[in-house]
Amino acid sequence: MESCDPVDTLIEEKSKLYEDPQGKDVNPTHYRGMVGTLMYLTSSRPYLVYDVCRCSRYQARPIKKHLHTIKRIFRYLRGTVNQGLWYSKDSAIALTTFADADHAGKKVLQYLVQKLNTLPYPAVDNKSAIALCCNNVQHSRSTHIDIGYHFIKEQVENGVVELYFVRTEYQLADIFIKALSRERIEFLIDKLGMRSFTLETLKELADEAEE
Repeated sequence: MESCDPVDTLIEEKSKLYEDPQGKDVNPTHYRGMVGTLMYLTSSRPYLVYDVCRCSRYQARPIKKHLHTIKRIFRYLRGTVNQGLWYSKDSAIALTTFADADHAGKKVLQYLVQKLNTLPYPAVDNKSAIALCCNNVQHSRSTHIDIGYHFIKEQVENGVVELYFVRTEYQLADIFIKALSRERIEFLIDKLGMRSFTLETLKELADEAEE
């Protein structure tokens, strides 16, 4: 792939992947190796997760179409090889979660409660959060939503959680759940804090971190 022609999107916007019994089989070991390599890369290129996970669904029996799709991701990486995240030792890191849904939905409330309990400090009562997320039998649907709402409301009042309305054009969650155009990808990865680094830039940043 080193001599391949780069492309400016990961996956074509309206492309669909599916199992096809009539499709031509490809080497599954080779395909899984490509998926594994890309999964490792998602730690520094998090917006790859959606497209890589789409391809990973077909590791049992990949066909030529699946291989073509995953090769496109490598072609995209060929043109953006110096892109990544940079964390300096004195960076102030805050947990920010984007949910592409309305605030009243049950799933969003459960998602927010689960996210609260991934914080690196005991921000909320774990027992209450687990009960809210996992015990669907104890409460009726309406009661369950009411309890979840009041739980989140309490965390907002205590300053643990801040909720903001996010306009569609600034919805960072899109890059993790959709195939997007080049312009949209570039806009959102900039908002994620992604940067392009040359070897010289990386050396300069490393020297600054040591100082």
